[in-house]
Amino acid sequence: MKKMAAGEFKVHCLKVMDEVQSKRQAVLITKRGKPVAKLVPIEKETDDIFGFFKGKIEIKGDIVSPAFSPEEWGDLY
Repeated sequence: MKKMAAGEFKVHCLKVMDEVQSKRQAVLITKRGKPVAKLVPIEKETDDIFGFFKGKIEIKGDIVSPAFSPEEWGDLY
C-alpha cells in the first residue's frame, strides 16, 4: 500500500484519486507520520443479476413459445 503525507495528498488529490481508481490500489494518508485516513477503490457491485448479460448475448427466435408442440413431445407430454 502506498503511503502519502496529508500535505502532498492535498496538492495532488485528484491525481491520486484517479490512480487509486485505475490501479485498484489503496493509499494510506499520514499526518506527521501517523496514519489518519485510507483512500480505497470502490468495489463494483456484481450481485445484481438483472442486466448482467446485457450486450453479451443475442436472442435468436421466439423465447416465449414452447420449443416443441404437444405432438412432438409424444408420450412424454
